[in-house]
Amino acid sequence: MTAPADPDAPQDMARAQDALVVFTPSGKRGRFALGTPILTAARQLGVDLDSVCGGRGICSKCQVAPSFGAFPKLGVEVREDALSPWNQVEERYRAKRGLAPGRRLGCQARVMGDVVIDVPPESQVHKQVVRKRAEAREIVLDPATRLYYVEVPEPDMHNPKGDMERLRDALAEQWGLAHAQGDLRTLQGLQAALRAGEWKVTVAVHQGAQTGGARIMQVWPGYHEGPILGVAFDVGSTTIAGHMVDLASGQVLASSGLMNPQIRFGEDLMSRVSYAMMNPGGAAEMTRAVREALNALIGQLCAEARADRGAVLEGVIVGNPVMHHLLLGIDPRELGWAPFALATSDSMELWAAEIDLEMHPDARLYILPCIAGHVGADAAAVVLSEAPHQSDDLVLIVDVGTNAEIILGDRRRLLACSSPTGPAFEGAQISAGQRAAPGAIERVRIDPQTKEPRFRVIGSDLWSDAPDFDGRSVTGICGSGIIEAVAEMRMAGIIDEDGAIGSAEATGSARCVPDGRTHAYVLHDASAEGGPRILVTQADVRAIQLAKAALTAGAQLLMDKMGVEKVDRVVLAGAFGAHISPLHALVLGMTPDCPVEKITSAGNAAGTGARIALLNAAARREIETVVRRIEKVETAVEPRFQEHFVNAIAIPNKAAPYPELAKAVTLPNPRFGAGAEGEGGSEGGRRRRRRPRG
Repeated sequence: MTAPADPDAPQDMARAQDALVVFTPSGKRGRFALGTPILTAARQLGVDLDSVCGGRGICSKCQVAPSFGAFPKLGVEVREDALSPWNQVEERYRAKRGLAPGRRLGCQARVMGDVVIDVPPESQVHKQVVRKRAEAREIVLDPATRLYYVEVPEPDMHNPKGDMERLRDALAEQWGLAHAQGDLRTLQGLQAALRAGEWKVTVAVHQGAQTGGARIMQVWPGYHEGPILGVAFDVGSTTIAGHMVDLASGQVLASSGLMNPQIRFGEDLMSRVSYAMMNPGGAAEMTRAVREALNALIGQLCAEARADRGAVLEGVIVGNPVMHHLLLGIDPRELGWAPFALATSDSMELWAAEIDLEMHPDARLYILPCIAGHVGADAAAVVLSEAPHQSDDLVLIVDVGTNAEIILGDRRRLLACSSPTGPAFEGAQISAGQRAAPGAIERVRIDPQTKEPRFRVIGSDLWSDAPDFDGRSVTGICGSGIIEAVAEMRMAGIIDEDGAIGSAEATGSARCVPDGRTHAYVLHDASAEGGPRILVTQADVRAIQLAKAALTAGAQLLMDKMGVEKVDRVVLAGAFGAHISPLHALVLGMTPDCPVEKITSAGNAAGTGARIALLNAAARREIETVVRRIEKVETAVEPRFQEHFVNAIAIPNKAAPYPELAKAVTLPNPRFGAGAEGEGGSEGGRRRRRRPRG
């Protein structure tokens, strides 16, 4: 990896001249010759450190934050002179544009000793903003794993019971925990703990419904306050979110997320099922990838919470059926065709080690039940979080994602289905689309009179019409941005009901430019300053129309089954759903007609449901019971799904009335489709093409 300072020096002298460089948060490390630039070290290790100018000290993208002092966990002590002194290039940049205290430029700072280097988010090329967080919610604290302090009788010559047996008796007598069991690992440390604590110990015990009785997981001498930790995972097809909580207090200690590495095998679920079908060993490959990602996420959570993996005694996992099967090492191919048979729909309890998760050696996992072949444990977690089975109102819950899961019901009846929306809502299949990351357009407003836009990007509170806004910082448009852009274009009369974009003449806006045989809307153009040109193309609008049509068709199908024409309220769930504007969702027709104020966001409801199940053992029994009541509707075999889908392609809908939307906004009614009168004339008629004679 590294060469010595003097190529002719003996190898042992070369090693003496090497210094250890540790990068956080990636954890990557390596030894490098003294004088090596930090940027060079990062590149050789594959660390995600940005640099536009190639290390010439011009762009300042490679900012890093060195840390000094002792780092026992990393096995390194960093002296103040571990990096080369501050130089003129850094001083010039600091004077002109400012450099935060403690920051250095990676291309200028050179390795002079062992050093720990943090790469801040803004210096990472591929930093993803994974928008999943622990929602604030009141949860009754009653975890399955708890600490118990007990006093154990000392050994007696007249009583031949062993230490484990006397500990079990003490747990039964003092805490009512009958038939507690421990394994060999517990036995190996038991006697030392009892004697060090003078026969007073703290015991971590897991009470699982499926294991039958209590399980002794760890014994500490004397009184031990913990912490004992648990993790709740929402394994999505695009992102994986994790929350680490203190099982004793319920406090969320850390939340983090990362992209699901299975994306490289396919953006959507069916493409991953196809990969498993067509590639021998493909399912195992995807299983290995998601397990490695979970272990990396556990490491991130532990680092954020300053905790050891060994303190993580329990986990709860939710996910859609394909993610569920792949995580468990079950080939998902049966989910690729009717009747979409699950290997199991029941909840599961297992050892974390059974699926290679690196936690406490005896850590237990609980996996929520699945509802149907395409409606998974994540939908069950949403039900647990939002409790439609306790609602007097008829509520529609839509977990928006690559594969949308939809729940409709109240305390009397519950129905559920899934609908394949595809990745357009995540920014994929969009000409300038990207995942939610700094620089991505996330909010859009278009003046209906001038047709001029303004927007906001992730990572900045400024709107694009602010004097200090830097147009060159725009990198693309994410899911919430394209949804708002298309809805605003509809409200401004730039696109018609069928989604056709009008010409400059038809719309009165020079921003509508020719794009092949169709037109596109120029949302942002900084090309003159070396920045990007962001268009909303006809293909972009079509991609959003198809995605939202699948969503609405699924919801309409459930309403048919329920025998209702409207719902009382709508809940948009999911990491992405949390960032959708209710008004723009309604304009697009992403939901059935409903008062705008009755459309709310639940944030990452699946993650919240997983956290509830982690902190409340009774909630697990509750959702297991409720899931049995849910009626499953399979959209793939329902004859009316296609009819609803076709109608829902229109914006907001070709067949369903939207009186509540009309109360909030008046939509113009231009016609821009092929053959429309004057491509936007008031008649709105369409000319028929003449067939050539002969």
